[in-house]
Amino acid sequence: MAFNFNEILSATMVLFAVIDILGSIPVIISLRQKVGHIQSEKASLVALIIMVAFLFFGNKILSLLGVDVNSFAVAGSVVIFFLALEMILGLTLFKEESPTTASVVPIAFPLIAGAGTLTSILSLRAEYAIENIIVAILINVILVYLVLKNTERFGRWLGVGGIGILRKVFGVVLLAIAVKLFATNIKELF
Repeated sequence: MAFNFNEILSATMVLFAVIDILGSIPVIISLRQKVGHIQSEKASLVALIIMVAFLFFGNKILSLLGVDVNSFAVAGSVVIFFLALEMILGLTLFKEESPTTASVVPIAFPLIAGAGTLTSILSLRAEYAIENIIVAILINVILVYLVLKNTERFGRWLGVGGIGILRKVFGVVLLAIAVKLFATNIKELF
């Protein structure tokens, strides 16, 4: 094992920027209001499993399914696009037959362990040692868990008006991320 502090720090920062859990607070608050309860532990654990599995088997899983990384990223961008539209326009596009929780979809996937995160993990694997990437993933999952656990506090602190403003602003940011992810990867498909 070759733990390298610089690699861990770099990989942690890359994943933190891509996951953007702080920017997702309005989405999480909105989902919490819609479904009532988000299981922070379950969402964090599922995201951790998805990210670590993708670190080891991502290319194999995608090629087994006949899907390349670019197609995967385009599909993830479409899901993020619809989440952004919900936030900006106040629509309800994400529906479940029995909405009791939003822990796995869309919180763990695609919000935390989405196409951007998973493609970043594949990119990091080409540059850094696996053990350093695993540590970076663990650090990010702990941060995600802390944010998920405290979204109600953020909600009370911001108030209804603050949440509404944040939801619209971050909806536009999320929309821009979806468009960028789509545009970057769609040209690789053709």
